[in-house]
Formats: sequence, C-alpha cells, structure tokens
Amino acid sequence: SYKKAYKLFEQDAKRGNPRSQHYLGLMCYNGQGVRKNYAQAAYWYDLAAKQGLPEAQYRLGMMYKGGLGVKKDDRQATNWLEMASKQGHADAQYQIGLMYHNGQGMPQDYMQAACYYELAAKQKFAKAQTALGLFYADGLGGRPKDIKEAVSWFDLAANQGDPQGQYQLGLLYEKGKGVPQNYSMAAHWYKLAARQG
Repeated sequence: SYKKAYKLFEQDAKRGNPRSQHYLGLMCYNGQGVRKNYAQAAYWYDLAAKQGLPEAQYRLGMMYKGGLGVKKDDRQATNWLEMASKQGHADAQYQIGLMYHNGQGMPQDYMQAACYYELAAKQKFAKAQTALGLFYADGLGGRPKDIKEAVSWFDLAANQGDPQGQYQLGLLYEKGKGVPQNYSMAAHWYKLAARQG
C-alpha cells in the first residue's frame, strides 16, 4: 500500500537518501499514501535536489516555475532546471528552451532556445522535436529555413504520439511542403492529433 511505502521511504529519506526524498516528494505531490501537499513535496524535492538528483532538480524547478508549494520564482526555476539540464535531463532541457523561447524569467533568445530544444530532441523528447521542427520550418534560432529537416523532426515527434508534431506533419502533407502532397496522409495525422485534443 502507498501508506506503507511512504513510511519506508520516509525512514530512508530522513537518513539522507536522495532517491527516497524524491519519491516522498512525488507521493506528497500526487497524494499517494498521504494527503496531497505541494509544500511538503517541494520540501522533499529540495533535499534531494541539493544532493544533485536531476529528477528532483527538475521537479523543484517546475514547482518554482508554476508557484506550486513555493512562491513563484523564475530565477529559482531557471537555476534548478539548468542544474538538471546540465546532467542531461531532457524535460529540463526542453523547459529551459521554452523559457528562452518565450522570454520567461530571462531575455528572449531563439538561439539559446534552439540549442536547448536540440539537446532534448536528440534524447527523443517529442515536444522538443516538434519545437525544433518549427524552428527549421521558420528559420529561427540560427537554424536555416529547411523544410526537409523540419519534416524529419515532426516525423520523429509524430511517431512518438506528440499531437503538435502530428498536426504539423499533417499540415505539410496537406500543403505538399517538404513531402509529396497527400491528403490521406494529412487526414491520418490530423485524426491522430485530434484524438488527443
């Protein structure tokens, strides 16, 4: 049961085990074995993050980004996400890319956004693959305008089930851009994207 698991993880977490601290954070965040408590989740993530656990650094960064259980703080969000990103955490790399893309907590910088998207995309992170495809489609972030390269990134994302990648691929098939025009392929990708909302 979750309650038993929580007690076991808690004993280990109090002895300083970062994985157990991270699991307790997840359990507090999701309300598994205990009442949902974002502040308590942040507490446990913080302990694990300070010991260098990238998954905890990512989750703590996201809590600061959204103001869940902690005061919203873009600087803290960036700090923790950067730490996780440097350890190869694809979700964190994508989030840093988004922050540069949108100028959230830092100056807008498409070159930096593209670099972070590429780091995550090369780890098969579908949302980053779609974002990178859009940068190639529009020639943003120091990337040349290259519709064939965009197609290849959209295709990777679409085949992993990313609805935005599926939609973009459908659009290119509909218009015959970078791929032969094919309405049935366009409809196929649009339907897959639409099923996910």
